[in-house]
Amino acid sequence: MTKRSRTFLLVVVRAAAALVAVLLVVAGFWSSWGTAQHVMLSKGRDHGRLTVTSCAADVCTGRYAPSPGSAAHARVTIAESVAARRGDDLPVVLKPGTDEAVRSGLAGLLYAWLPLAGALLLASLLVAGGLRMPRTAWAVGLVGAAAMAWAFIAL
Repeated sequence: MTKRSRTFLLVVVRAAAALVAVLLVVAGFWSSWGTAQHVMLSKGRDHGRLTVTSCAADVCTGRYAPSPGSAAHARVTIAESVAARRGDDLPVVLKPGTDEAVRSGLAGLLYAWLPLAGALLLASLLVAGGLRMPRTAWAVGLVGAAAMAWAFIAL
């Protein structure tokens, strides 16, 4: 193998690693944005408090107490992983046109960005191994790990 072909192969491998790392981060962002948009851009949406009354399968339901200016809803659902247990009182934002709640506040915001945090953690391995950028990989990995830890502490 000539020096020129080795250089070309190295460039191809690094470009592939960079492409997969970017794809991971973009996919993590896209997955997170589905929930995070309701928490971050909550102006004009129904806000209130959800008191969890029952949980089944992967969904919890409960009584919804709307904030002033929000519409009342008879029954509201939330993902079980966000609702800790029966009787908990959580601040929520409702997705427009549904009775599906998303936890609001710092805990809800951190939970919404968990897919991006996981993607950053995975991408750090590609940055370290495929791109040979250990300092950048450490920074990306630590940001992802810290976001995950804060989310679990906040919940």
